[in-house]
Amino acid sequence: MKVLITGNMGYIGPVLVRHLKMTHPNIEIVGYDIGYFANCLTGVDYLPEVLVDKQVFGDVRHFPPDLLEGVDTVINLAAISNDPMGKNYEEITYDVNHKACVEIAKMAKRAGVRSFVFASSCSMYGAAEDFPKTEDSSLNPLTAYAKSKVFSERDLEPLADSSFVITCLRFATACGFSQRLRLDLVLNDFVAGAVASRKLEVLSDGSPWRALVHVKDMSKAMEWASFRTHENGGNFLAVNVGSNSWNYQIKTIAEAVSEIIPDVSLSINKDAPADKRSYKVNFDLFSKLAPNHQPEFDLVKTVKELESGLTEMNFSDTDFRNSNLIRLKVLNRLQEASLIDSQLVWKLT
Repeated sequence: MKVLITGNMGYIGPVLVRHLKMTHPNIEIVGYDIGYFANCLTGVDYLPEVLVDKQVFGDVRHFPPDLLEGVDTVINLAAISNDPMGKNYEEITYDVNHKACVEIAKMAKRAGVRSFVFASSCSMYGAAEDFPKTEDSSLNPLTAYAKSKVFSERDLEPLADSSFVITCLRFATACGFSQRLRLDLVLNDFVAGAVASRKLEVLSDGSPWRALVHVKDMSKAMEWASFRTHENGGNFLAVNVGSNSWNYQIKTIAEAVSEIIPDVSLSINKDAPADKRSYKVNFDLFSKLAPNHQPEFDLVKTVKELESGLTEMNFSDTDFRNSNLIRLKVLNRLQEASLIDSQLVWKLT
């Protein structure tokens, strides 16, 4: 089996590639990435892409269709990957996350690719009522990032048929250690603060709800989706990926971290304006369709893994929110150094 992964040199890619190679040793993997975060390595002395059979550098906005020759599955991870980045680069977010995704899917279908896996997001539920959102619930995307996921799902659905199966995995908020760790994710941020300074600062009032999913469990879901047939879920499937037990208020997550990691002080900004991005999610459909690929990590296990990984790399940066472990900071510094332009295009030539 031959798999092409776009955006493989980010937070999720190294974990996904390792998982696929471990579960399917004969799999052939082609990576395609623009390389913004290639040097943002954590806890590793080698480039994770040594596990990739072929690495191609390029922009998904100008994707070369010949790369799809002989490919069985495309896994689309490439994205402007969170709300702050989407706010700063709104037009580019739509170009990369939506337009490029749909164009690559069209190319893939023409090339005879069997399966297209799209890394979607539960953030599309936005400001939600108290009940957990199912796949049939109304969507209320509040940010460019969330809207780009909604638009992509909308435009991918008409492309699906029995010979081109499309799976949109609506992931809960990612967490857990990676060889390219991000600290602009809520749980990762909390553990980093606890490890670096023994202080855990919640910048919001802590009341919003979030569902979480470990990056290794995300990889399991993408493996499942890569081999899914239309008999299991239909030609087109949009499914929430996570676990019902992983719906937490932000303040509950913070309190858990401060209890698991010793001697950590916790402060919550109770005067902060309420964050409208708040949603609980129901994951029953994923449990039904993928019983052998269910999440294995829980909150305690994930916090301990993050603490261990950060400790092993001697992490002590109390100003990590301004570091290269924050994706927006990386893009800003590349622009300040005139290495990429305002459209996030490399200026090296």
